[in-house]
Amino acid sequence: MKITASVLDSIGQSGPYARTMPLRVTEVELDTPGPDELLVKIEAAGLCHSDLSVINGDRPRPMPMAIGHEAVATVLEPGSGAGGFFAAGDRVVLSFLPLCGHCQACMSGEGYMCANGAAANGAGVLLGGDTRLSECGHRVHHHLGASAFASHAVIDRRSAVKIPADVPVEIAALFGCAVLTGVGAVLNTALLRPGESVVVYGLGGVGLAALMGAIAGGATSVVAIDPVPEKRALALELGAVAALDPAEGETAIIAGLGGTRPDLVVETVGKASVLALAYGLARRGGRIVTVGLPNPSDMLSIPAVSLVGDGKTLMGSYMGSSIPSRDIPRYIALWRAGRLPVDRLLTSVSPLSDINALFDRLQSGEAIRQIVIP
Repeated sequence: MKITASVLDSIGQSGPYARTMPLRVTEVELDTPGPDELLVKIEAAGLCHSDLSVINGDRPRPMPMAIGHEAVATVLEPGSGAGGFFAAGDRVVLSFLPLCGHCQACMSGEGYMCANGAAANGAGVLLGGDTRLSECGHRVHHHLGASAFASHAVIDRRSAVKIPADVPVEIAALFGCAVLTGVGAVLNTALLRPGESVVVYGLGGVGLAALMGAIAGGATSVVAIDPVPEKRALALELGAVAALDPAEGETAIIAGLGGTRPDLVVETVGKASVLALAYGLARRGGRIVTVGLPNPSDMLSIPAVSLVGDGKTLMGSYMGSSIPSRDIPRYIALWRAGRLPVDRLLTSVSPLSDINALFDRLQSGEAIRQIVIP
């Protein structure tokens, strides 16, 4: 079938994207779903820095690629083998890492480290190893098994999590990445203990979700760090005890916590220099969780002796150490209960035709989470 999709032809594109137009919103061919796959209609999709990292070259991927990974969709047609899990009309949130269920990580309960899902994502194919997108007879790669900046997609059934149909689509999409990653980094990776203090570097969608997760998890005090005044104001409204410009430095952060260093520091910026600051800020015995995706050439330097001498723990968190089928319903329940005000992440809702200009707003830091409706 013919669908509309946003296709990136080459990586390393620079802005302003409204002028350079790295994404072509164009017509491509979408094949029927194969075994264990689903044909879905995309209802809404969110712009994430992981998408921007492909455009600017920080995360090299095979080209051409139909990008977009944070989305909610409606199942139109289950492929063979998928009908026992999903039916036409089901509302699903897309997960950007399909869990194969049988690799070492999956068998160990660490599906967020699924080797087969990661390999498929890196190759730009679905979990079964194939692509379902083409243009003029040439293959178009999938982005993180989703390719969600499109009218329709074919996805592996293990990239879908069924959700209630009454969740507004512009809110539901956010659970696929921003909420899953940010809240999960605090509750799953860091295993936040009630009463702990938290500092969050970076107040994009993931950082603000981490802040919400910390408050929902019982943190006594959360300090938020970001250069954008509007994001700091939102952090205060969401419950941060202080929201500071990074230029104010470590002394101001410690003062915001009442004179003590934090138990947990979450870094969401994706820069080694910020991660080094986060590491240095944590108390002795503290934990530092990083969820940002820096350029592969960006190297981290810390005093090696401090890992033992200060007893610190530095942890990477991919997908918030989440099992999507377990955690997305749990986070939706917290949203319904008013404990995760996910709707506050939403900056705007726009048509797919605005996609390039929206990435300018994301890159500038002006936007938190922008939703496109195909």
